[in-house]
Amino acid sequence: MFTRRNSALIALAAAVPLGLAACGGSSGSGSAPAAPAAPAATSSSSAPTSSSSSSSSAPTKSSSSSSSSAPTSSGTAGGSAVASQVFGGGCALVPKDGKGSFNGMATDPVATAASNNPLLKTLVAAVTQAGLGDTLNSAPAITVFAPTDDAFAKIPKDTLTKVMGDKATLTKILTNHVISGKLSPTQIAGDHKTLAGTTITVKGSGTDFTVGKDSAKVLCGNVPTANATVYIIDSVLLP
Repeated sequence: MFTRRNSALIALAAAVPLGLAACGGSSGSGSAPAAPAAPAATSSSSAPTSSSSSSSSAPTKSSSSSSSSAPTSSGTAGGSAVASQVFGGGCALVPKDGKGSFNGMATDPVATAASNNPLLKTLVAAVTQAGLGDTLNSAPAITVFAPTDDAFAKIPKDTLTKVMGDKATLTKILTNHVISGKLSPTQIAGDHKTLAGTTITVKGSGTDFTVGKDSAKVLCGNVPTANATVYIIDSVLLP
């Protein structure tokens, strides 16, 4: 009896380690897939991080360096090109930047461009009074002789006030300053029919011109706008 109990205990003692070993083996085989899973997660998370870092830095460099510098260079070159076309001592009085500058005027139709130029306030007021703004802005290609504020100041004040109140007379005077075609300095000399139906004569050459019967002097010439070439003059051209 004793011998049988001892034999059973010995058998049980031998079976316990085998069971534990079996449990340990089962646990080991379950953890085997988990071990590669950790590197896989690390690998998969690090790839987007690298990709995100790479893709975000490329546009930043492109937009800040190359694309922003291009318009600046182009704008500067455009302004220099426009300024190099004009001539005359009066050009120094035109603003250097802004909508009233040569570069600013070049992008607007003529009546709008003139409204931004501080030398032409009285002319703009007269054009507005006569209702000619849209007519001038929509003309396909014209040349405008634009009297300065000082040019209008030469007219007696009461006479100017009377003319500004007479739309028909004002329209006749203003259209006497407009001719067809965008004429360059090499084309401007000679006789030209105005939109008023009159003929004006331009004399001179190079950068020295006078206009009309009273020899109004061109102060600043060959000023481009979107639809016109402007010659700023020192006197009003009366029909």
